[in-house]
Amino acid sequence: MTQDQTDAVFRKTPLAPGLYFVATPIGSARDITLRALDILASADVIAAEDTRMTRKLMDLHAVPLAGRPLVPYHDHNGAAQRPRLLALIAEGKSVAYASDAGTPLVADPGFVLGRAAIEAGVMVTTAPGPSSVLAALTLSGLPTDRFHFAGFIPNARNARKKFLQEIAQIPATVIVFETAKRAVAALEDMAEVLGHDRQVALCREMTKKFETTLRGSVAELLELCSASAPRGEIVIVIDRASKVEATPEMLVAALEEAMQTHSVKESATIIAEKFGSPRRTVYQIALSLKDRA
Repeated sequence: MTQDQTDAVFRKTPLAPGLYFVATPIGSARDITLRALDILASADVIAAEDTRMTRKLMDLHAVPLAGRPLVPYHDHNGAAQRPRLLALIAEGKSVAYASDAGTPLVADPGFVLGRAAIEAGVMVTTAPGPSSVLAALTLSGLPTDRFHFAGFIPNARNARKKFLQEIAQIPATVIVFETAKRAVAALEDMAEVLGHDRQVALCREMTKKFETTLRGSVAELLELCSASAPRGEIVIVIDRASKVEATPEMLVAALEEAMQTHSVKESATIIAEKFGSPRRTVYQIALSLKDRA
C-alpha cells in the first residue's frame, strides 16, 4: 500500500485532549469505521484491553504506531492505569481506548475508565461501530422495538436459574452472552424456567466465516445443540414472554403474596402491571382481601 493509498484510508489529524472510545470489529476486520482508524492514527496514547489484538488490527489497516505508547488496560490493571491515563489527558494528551472486540463499555473493562473520566471532567467521546449485542438482535428475527441486554449468564446452575427467573417477565427482547461449552446447560435451564415454547435465537461467530444463527423454540434449539454442540463466540436472544390472561384465582394468589411485604395500593399496582390487568379491578380484589384479613 502506497502512502497516498494509506492517506485515503485514514486521516491523521490533531485530537483535542480527552478520552476517545473506539469500537473494534467483532470478527471481520473490515467492519472498522474510518473515524475509528482516524482516532487510532491520531491519538497521542492508545490504551487497549488486549494490546496484541489492537496492534494486529492497526497493522492490518496500515495504521502506524510510530513510537506512540500502546498500553494495556484491563480488569487486572485498571486501578493502577486509570490515574496514569487521566494524568496524561490532564497534561493535554489525547487517549484512545480500544476494546478487545466490539463496543467499549458493553461488558468491557472500559466502563470504569469512562466513569472516572466523566467524574474528572474530562472530555469523553466515542467512535461507534461493531456491537455483538445489536448484531445478534438484527439476526434474531425477534422484536426490536424494545430490548434489554442482561450480560453474561452466571456459571453456577442455581445462580443461572435465579438469573433466568429475573429476566423471565421483562417486557422486552432479552440479549445475553454465553460460552459455547455451557450453551446446552443454559438452554436446559431456559426450558425449565422460561418454558419449552419460548422463542430464542442463538448467534455464533457473527461476521466470521462460520457465522450461524439458529432460530426456534427453546426445545428446538436444545435438541439441535445437544446433537451438535455449538462452537465459537455465542450470543443468545430471547423473546419476551407471551401475555397470559390472569384468572381471578391467579390474581388473588399473587396479591396475597405481594401484600405480605407491600401496602394494598402498592400490591395492586405491582400485580396489575405483572399480569396486564386493569388496576381498578386488581385494587378492588386487594381491598376485599384486606377486609377479609
